[in-house]
Amino acid sequence: MFRVLFHLLGAIQFAYGCYYDYTYVQIPSTSTTVTKFGGKFKYLTYLNAMLQTVYFTVALVNDLTGTNESSPSNKPLVRRTKDVLFSALAFPLAMFVGVTFWGIYAVDRELILPKMMDAYFPTWLNHVMHSNIVVFTIIELATSFRMYPKRKFGLSILATFMLFYVVWVHFIYFKTGSWVYPILSVFNWPMRVFFYLFSLGLIFGLYKLGETMNQSIWAKEVEATVKSEKKKAK
Repeated sequence: MFRVLFHLLGAIQFAYGCYYDYTYVQIPSTSTTVTKFGGKFKYLTYLNAMLQTVYFTVALVNDLTGTNESSPSNKPLVRRTKDVLFSALAFPLAMFVGVTFWGIYAVDRELILPKMMDAYFPTWLNHVMHSNIVVFTIIELATSFRMYPKRKFGLSILATFMLFYVVWVHFIYFKTGSWVYPILSVFNWPMRVFFYLFSLGLIFGLYKLGETMNQSIWAKEVEATVKSEKKKAK
């Protein structure tokens, strides 16, 4: 019952956060140099919140129609989707958004969320988008078992997502002349390349962190699943 309520709360919370942000957070063009091109979908924070909504919805559907057993003989599609979605995207992206946002915010908030935006972007929404994502993903990791995919497969999904996002950010820049994030405007091109490589290394490290934590917390379940899969392969 806890899983059902937790996943329901997560799905509702992040869905409402996306809805409120899209519908009510409208920043006047005279208040910021950030382009309107791309709308909310140019921000990794917003894309991540959408992803968390999808993940918690899939997890809820799995609770109701799938299985949470550690080594079922035949995992339903919704369970397999849930495991891969969390491992390859939901966990590393949630942690990446939380760590990078609050890290840059602590150094100079004007580089990530200028103070003038406080009038349009409420504090509660800021925490839903940048704090609760970390809290909920850690609780999810600790309370629901999932079998991580092969590392090469999981990292390929994550790398593909990040590559598309970087291309999207640069498409917006070359289209409008404005960077999505103020911090990119203070970097020269070599510094931007270093920043991207550092970010990629960081999110890969966060993927490995999630994999390691899952292995540690769910050691018995992982072992049972591996044995079951080996037995089935014979």
